[in-house]
Amino acid sequence: MQFKISKELLAQIEQLIHEKNNQQLEVLLNDFHHADIAEVLEELDFDEATYIFKLLDSEKTAEVLLEIDENLRDKILSKLSPKEIAEELDELETNDAADIIAELSKTRKQEVISELEDVEHAKDIVELLRYDEDTAGGIMHKELVKVNENWNVLTCVKEMRIQAANISRVHSIYVVDDENRLKGRLSLKDLLTTSTKTPISEVYIRKLNFVKVDDEDVEVARIMQKYDLEAIPVVDELGRLVGRITIDDILDVIEQRDTEDIQKFGGTEGLDLSYTKTTLGELVRKRATWLIILFLGEMLTASAMSYYELELSKALVLGLFIPLIISSGGNSGSQAASLIIRAMALKELHLSDWWYVMKKEILSGLLLGGILGIIGFIRIMVWQKTGIYNYGEYWAWIACSVSLSLVAIVLWGTLTGSLVPFVLRRIGLDPATASAPFVATLVDVTGLIIYFSISALFLSGKLL
Repeated sequence: MQFKISKELLAQIEQLIHEKNNQQLEVLLNDFHHADIAEVLEELDFDEATYIFKLLDSEKTAEVLLEIDENLRDKILSKLSPKEIAEELDELETNDAADIIAELSKTRKQEVISELEDVEHAKDIVELLRYDEDTAGGIMHKELVKVNENWNVLTCVKEMRIQAANISRVHSIYVVDDENRLKGRLSLKDLLTTSTKTPISEVYIRKLNFVKVDDEDVEVARIMQKYDLEAIPVVDELGRLVGRITIDDILDVIEQRDTEDIQKFGGTEGLDLSYTKTTLGELVRKRATWLIILFLGEMLTASAMSYYELELSKALVLGLFIPLIISSGGNSGSQAASLIIRAMALKELHLSDWWYVMKKEILSGLLLGGILGIIGFIRIMVWQKTGIYNYGEYWAWIACSVSLSLVAIVLWGTLTGSLVPFVLRRIGLDPATASAPFVATLVDVTGLIIYFSISALFLSGKLL
């Protein structure tokens, strides 16, 4: 059953806090999942949230720290002493503890690390802090289960029991040599069905996927998605086993990657932090760059219209269809850009596929443009015949120019939106920067030229 916060529940919790009825409050929250407790804390005011956080034991609140909003977490941590923070981190796996410590100031970070009780745990956290947060080393866990290839099955089982005691979930059993170099993995089924005296070297699986500490996290995500892995081992430059990455870590990477791509699609630079944690100045800076670029681009639209000022003065009716024509081209370009960029992100398309995409988008553009062109012609004809608007004696020529312009501009928009990402990838830029607004602005300017050129062809000697 899905947890849902009700007004009655919040009122009950607030009342218990007001009465300082700690015993009843603990009983009430004891059966809550840590994610549900985090949701409750976010609904309370800061003082009430802090009260509950300090009331509960660190085994539960440590997990709550990972779930709550970043702003609330920062505020709560600011109210805790280095020793209290260390008590929370002692309950967490190394990568989660490292993520929280990384958010602290340099001085406070050192104070918290010095208060950690488990020396090995502290060493592992310090090691993780050395890696870039966007690499495999930055998101891996140090906790794992490994066995030596020279052991027999019985020795492995005994050692695994000791190692597994400090791990929340055992996804895989890794096999290493005397130098801790990764050799393979051990199947749990083989472990259970093989004689206890059998050497591990005879039963372990030598072929397995792994990543290196400096591999980008998005590449790790791609590999784990491709091979449907729940966990993947991480090795250093010498091939030594240094950690593992689990599927829940990768889900966070995928969410972050998709969020950044969506932000770029919207015509803004990707935010380094969450929206709530990004300062006003940083938010304006991230958005202003693209807005200025797009604004300067749209100024070319005004320049293009001024170039055709004489034609517009002779046939003002042409101006009625400018928003219709331009928006159709921009929309088709945005659609194409979104589809191609996403296909590139999923590795469905590569640079060598540009000709395949071009052929496909030419047909798509012609069909889509043809559909809109027919609708545009019918619209002008109906308005003319029913008297809604009088386009004059040359209404049919106007309808033809609008229809053919729609075909040409939608085709151009589709081609532009689909090929610009290839160009950007070819010169080493992120295709996501070919955002919908960028493509739309480009098509706006060129679309005007196409529209007036076709109109001049059809209406020369008539209206123009």
